[in-house]
Amino acid sequence: MAKEIPDLVAEVRAGTGKGAARQARRDNLVPAVVYGGGSDPIALTMKYNYLLKHLKAGRFLSTLFNLKVEGEKDVRVICRGVQRDVVKDTPLHVDFMRLRANSRIDLFIHVDFINHEKAPGLKKGGTLVIVRNEVELNVNASDIPDHITVDLTGLQVGDVIHIKDVDLPKGAKPTIDRNFVIGNISAPSSLRSAGDDETETEEDATEE
Repeated sequence: MAKEIPDLVAEVRAGTGKGAARQARRDNLVPAVVYGGGSDPIALTMKYNYLLKHLKAGRFLSTLFNLKVEGEKDVRVICRGVQRDVVKDTPLHVDFMRLRANSRIDLFIHVDFINHEKAPGLKKGGTLVIVRNEVELNVNASDIPDHITVDLTGLQVGDVIHIKDVDLPKGAKPTIDRNFVIGNISAPSSLRSAGDDETETEEDATEE
């Protein structure tokens, strides 16, 4: 399932240079630029509060956007940098890079855990411990998955789920070159407590 690409709205900036950028900020706008993709750079502005909302939503630097600028063709972009005020930490300038359909990018993709009712370990009172609810994958810009799926069918208490246990979407691969853990089925708290008690009893016996 392809991931829906969110829109990001901007306007062409009137004028370039420091003077035009300062005027934009006085008008409660944030200067920006979009470049790459075989086309000339375009100076832009974005409404301050609008941009701030997207920044606070998180993952701004790893989210693919559909950039909409009046008078220009929609284009897919990814943010390559946000310049901030050193004191106020407010955005001063944003750089966007155009992406072609065959471009490959690193994005964080949500992990969906399914078939809880088919996991014997959970039926016995075990707990699903989610180590990563999203993983960073290198994907094609034209085919971004909405999520990856972890099937819990047959998992027992103590089983650990690694990235290599997951069937990744075609063309996607992890950005980390190791078999990292996504989650595990931990023992019921009652069993863990019993185990702790047994350990304490053994230690007491040894001391006696």
